[in-house]
Amino acid sequence: MSTLQKSTKLYKTPFSVAYWRDAAAELKDTKMLVFAALMIALRVALKLVAIPLAPNLKINTAFLANALGAMVYGPVVASLSAIVSDVLGVLITGDTYFPPFVLTEIAGSLIFALFLYRARITPTRVMLSRFCICLFVNILLQTPIMMLYYQVMMGGKSYVLTIPGIIKNLFMFPIESVVLTIFLAFIQPITYRMKLTYNPDKSLRFDKKQLGLLAALFIFGSGCVAGYLSYHYQTTSITTGYTTAERVEKNQEMYDIILTQEPDAADDPAVAIIDAAYKPFLGKDTTYQISFYAVDPAVAETEEMDGLWELKKTPASQHEALTKLADVEIVENNDTGEVLEFTYEPVA
Repeated sequence: MSTLQKSTKLYKTPFSVAYWRDAAAELKDTKMLVFAALMIALRVALKLVAIPLAPNLKINTAFLANALGAMVYGPVVASLSAIVSDVLGVLITGDTYFPPFVLTEIAGSLIFALFLYRARITPTRVMLSRFCICLFVNILLQTPIMMLYYQVMMGGKSYVLTIPGIIKNLFMFPIESVVLTIFLAFIQPITYRMKLTYNPDKSLRFDKKQLGLLAALFIFGSGCVAGYLSYHYQTTSITTGYTTAERVEKNQEMYDIILTQEPDAADDPAVAIIDAAYKPFLGKDTTYQISFYAVDPAVAETEEMDGLWELKKTPASQHEALTKLADVEIVENNDTGEVLEFTYEPVA
């Protein structure tokens, strides 16, 4: 084993050169590297183990090994361990490897280390570490990565952040914080006796203030997510999630509405192409922005006409057989299908 002489200093924050010097020094400690290898193996194994709480609701236990490792060997080794465990996990399960997913593994390990490594560990630190992972990693970081995954690996399909997924993270955060606090309260005296950590304090218990903080963090996280969702749904068109069949169906539905509202809109064959559609967060109405096109009569009599209904905004605007007649906006109630607003603006 290594005889490396290391500092045993505890830090109030990770914002110091000495903290990062000690974290980097763990790479030279054979004992730490062996412990990291054990945590990587345990983390990979625990990814397959979960504690069921209710249907579709469970505690994934791998985060316990992640937190323990980050507490012992710090952010530098933790980040490298995250990369290794991610690759090994994919090799063992046989899943298709998508490199950006490793960013969530690194971020989670790094956050645990910043709060728990070389620190006097309190329930507040444990709660904050888990809260930051739930909010910034599981929701805010993972969402764009999932969107990219669906675009690259799933044939252009769209990933939409779902309410159940958000609620799961928000409600699991307090539960996982308590579980992690109990786990670390049990394991910390052991790591101290093994000279893996340097905090002899064993009073890792919740008090009233920390329980209040737990509730406040839950409320804050809910507010952050509500704001994010409001922005997301206002700026992201739901049409990106349409299958070809759904796109055809919705385009034809908008066409029928246009001809009902404007019977004289087109004497010749025409199609309606949805450019974008926005549904407010928890709203019951969807606003459709539509381009209404006249179709070349020669094309309308061929099989190519069926393909026109499948078009999206840009291909439709560049199609030689289509001539734009009007910009249309329709607000429709999702429950009843009632048209609440209709605006038809002919193209000059």
